[in-house]
Amino acid sequence: MDLIPLVDMLGEGPTATLFGLLTGGVFGVAAQRSRFCLRAAVVEFAHGALGDKVAVWLLTFSTALVWVQAAQLLGLFDAANARMMAVPGSWSGAVLGGLVFGAGMVLANGCSGRLLVLAATGNLRSVISGLIFAVVAQMSLSGILAPLRDRLAGLWITSGGRNMDLAAALHLPRGAGLALGLAIAALALHLARRHRIGAARLVFASGVGFAVALGWGLTHALANVAFEPVQVESATFTGPSARTLMFFLDAGAVLDFDVGLVAGVFLGALLAAAAAGELRLQGFDGPTPLRNAMIGAAMMGFGGMLAGGCAIGAGVTGGSILAGTAWLALCAMWAGGIAMELALNGRRLVTA
Repeated sequence: MDLIPLVDMLGEGPTATLFGLLTGGVFGVAAQRSRFCLRAAVVEFAHGALGDKVAVWLLTFSTALVWVQAAQLLGLFDAANARMMAVPGSWSGAVLGGLVFGAGMVLANGCSGRLLVLAATGNLRSVISGLIFAVVAQMSLSGILAPLRDRLAGLWITSGGRNMDLAAALHLPRGAGLALGLAIAALALHLARRHRIGAARLVFASGVGFAVALGWGLTHALANVAFEPVQVESATFTGPSARTLMFFLDAGAVLDFDVGLVAGVFLGALLAAAAAGELRLQGFDGPTPLRNAMIGAAMMGFGGMLAGGCAIGAGVTGGSILAGTAWLALCAMWAGGIAMELALNGRRLVTA
């Protein structure tokens, strides 16, 4: 696909925004219809079940991994150019930030991506939580919490000035990432069959993973033709939520992939909910106290920025390119989420 005419017509920034809007739109529709959420999968797993929520998460993760690894094998994408791989990663940030983020998403009753999707459908609790998440993420990026984040992240960083490529570090054969993705997909489909998950939900769950691969592919293609440096990136919500907030607060802010991504997710989820008749205003009542939701959102804002990504950014997007710190952060998110769920509702294990 020749992007030069499009870039010449729109400019590099607006083209990146358009690609973010497209990636986010696919993500928003698919996430809303599949009810994809890491928090839901973690809670289900914490209570000893491998049910439909775990199946949906595994299918999303494996789809992103399969598409991205296949693109690399075909020479259509090079993960070495991704910003997540081209800069040093933080092992300490992945562990500490992942634990905080995981615990926070259980308190908030949803990860950052899920909060954005729910906000688009009219959930006021998610609107408030999402705003708190974005504010704390910005504070952790360049505000009052930035020095603490820098100190914790600097405790243990990757060597060589780059993140760790797990395939290279473990001397895995060519195609190992694709094989792993296919194996996880097989497990996901087995669980889906056992729990009688409908074909439509499976397609939409795969669509969330495809959106991640789409973002990688579009920004990679743009970087190859752009005159100015363009970040090769994909779906994530910690940094983009903070930058989108600043876009509305700072007159000097410019459009980019991140702003388009957040807007695309919101619009996609809004349209999907409207088409399904699920668009309705929801108040603050529910099983999760507003206090817990606010604290959890703040924890996710700091934890996601410290970990180098949220449940999507590190858990799926970074995982799909086999970034070492992303996989460690994902494991820490599962651990933090399980620990928080058992602390809040551990008694349910006895009766389950």
